[in-house]
Amino acid sequence: MEILLNLIKAFVVGGLLCAIGQVLMDRTKLMTARIMVVFLVAGAILTAIGVYEPIVEFAGAGATVPIIGFGYALAKGAMDEVAKEGYMGILTGGLKATAAGITAAITFGYLAALLSRPKSK
Repeated sequence: MEILLNLIKAFVVGGLLCAIGQVLMDRTKLMTARIMVVFLVAGAILTAIGVYEPIVEFAGAGATVPIIGFGYALAKGAMDEVAKEGYMGILTGGLKATAAGITAAITFGYLAALLSRPKSK
């Protein structure tokens, strides 16, 4: 029963985050790339002020998988690394925390480019 509850929480929170993005696309003139940047920066800022961590603890993957979760991971990694290594952690912490995700994005993007047959419109 606990697994089902965790799945529901992740679905609801992830769905709310996606709904916010959809509303921004429908109601504003912001392009999708700018909306992604807004989400990324919002995740980092909300993490820095301590608001996003309780959301992640509550929703799990529902809060970490969307792009706002990448901003969370960057900020959290930098903050943890600064606590351990000092100010050099500002530069290295975010990359250490997100290295696996960045590598996966590059690898799967490359594989998709190899396997697809792009056509001009």
